[in-house]
Amino acid sequence: MPHDAGPDHSRRKERSRQAILEATRALVVEQPYDKVTVEAIASRAGVGKQTIYRRWPSKSAVVFAAVLALSEGADGQSVVLPDTGDLEADLKQVMRATVAEFDDPSFDRLIRAVNTEIANDPDLAAEYREKLSRPLDDAKKARLRTAERDGQLLPGTDFDLLLEMLYAPLFQRWLHRSGPLTPTYADALVEATLRAFGGR
Repeated sequence: MPHDAGPDHSRRKERSRQAILEATRALVVEQPYDKVTVEAIASRAGVGKQTIYRRWPSKSAVVFAAVLALSEGADGQSVVLPDTGDLEADLKQVMRATVAEFDDPSFDRLIRAVNTEIANDPDLAAEYREKLSRPLDDAKKARLRTAERDGQLLPGTDFDLLLEMLYAPLFQRWLHRSGPLTPTYADALVEATLRAFGGR
């Protein structure tokens, strides 16, 4: 009798998972989000619809998995921010990369789809915080902690507030399409935030 637990079966499952995630990303980029269905994802991936539902309970869960798989640390490795000893330079590097990511049309469509679902699905919002938002915030706070120790931030800095001041204007500009997302804008956010928190 065939043995489903063998390495060949595991490889097939992983190939199927990758095909589903790639199909999901492609469809979200190619067409309006409300036109993307589990059936369309299954067809594009070359799998049965039940193959998707055995792993994910809904379209929103598949879309989130597709975004998560693109993110740093999604393979189980820890997310680490650059640490050159110069907090301003390091944050500008990170923010420039973030701005470029949000300005990419493919990423834009994916992340807008996830935010649409998060707004209406508390369970997905909790999963987003646990699997994506919190690990990224923890990595940022680790870098800020080093900067505080080195005197580049005021003692007792509220890291949550600092990160909100740094990222919220970027998110609002992206969400409302109210202005360009450029390296100059990224640098300005870093400089304004560090002035407020005592950074050099």
